[in-house]
Amino acid sequence: MYLAALIFDCDGTLADSMPAHYQAWAQTFRLHGIEFSEKRFYQLAGLPTDRIAAIIAAEHGVTLDPAAVARQKDQQFLTCVDRVKPFEPVVSIARDHRGILPMAVASGSARELVERELAHLGVLDWFNVVLCAEDVTAPKPAPDIFLTAAQRLGMEPYRCIVYEDSDLGIQGAIAAGMQFVDVRRMR
Repeated sequence: MYLAALIFDCDGTLADSMPAHYQAWAQTFRLHGIEFSEKRFYQLAGLPTDRIAAIIAAEHGVTLDPAAVARQKDQQFLTCVDRVKPFEPVVSIARDHRGILPMAVASGSARELVERELAHLGVLDWFNVVLCAEDVTAPKPAPDIFLTAAQRLGMEPYRCIVYEDSDLGIQGAIAAGMQFVDVRRMR
C-alpha cells in the first residue's frame, strides 16, 4: 500500500494557533463568569466552537447560547490571527508535497477562521480541498470530515494519511481507516 493523499488539521497542526485560541476562549468565558482551564481546552481540541461552548456551559451549570458564545470567541480570535505562526515541521511536509500529492485541510474550526489562518500563513492555495466545521454534521472523533476529504480528493481512505494534534482528531482518522501522524511528537 502506498499513500496518495495528505489530510491536515489546521489549528495546532499547520498553524501554531492553539495558544491564541486558548486566550480567546479564556477571555470569552470570563465574560460569562466561567474560568476555563488550559488543560480542559486541550481535552476538547478538535470539536467545533459551538460544541465546546455548550459542553463548558453545561459543566458549569450556566445557561448560554452556544452559537452566540462561539461567535464571541471567534471574533476574539480574529483580532490576533496575525500573531499565528506556522508549525514549521508540518508546513514543510505540505510544502514538499505541494503540487505532487492531493492535499486537504480538515478542521473542526469555522471556515472564516481557517481560511484567514491559512491565508495569513501563505498556504491557503496549497490545498485542493478545505473542509471546516460547517461542512459535516458529526465532528471529530467521527470520521466524517476525513471521509469527505478523501472523497473530494478522489482517494480511497486507506490511501490517505492524516496529520493531527488532538486525540479526537486521531480517533476520527482511525475510524476513517486512515493512517495518521500525531504531530505533538514533532514538538
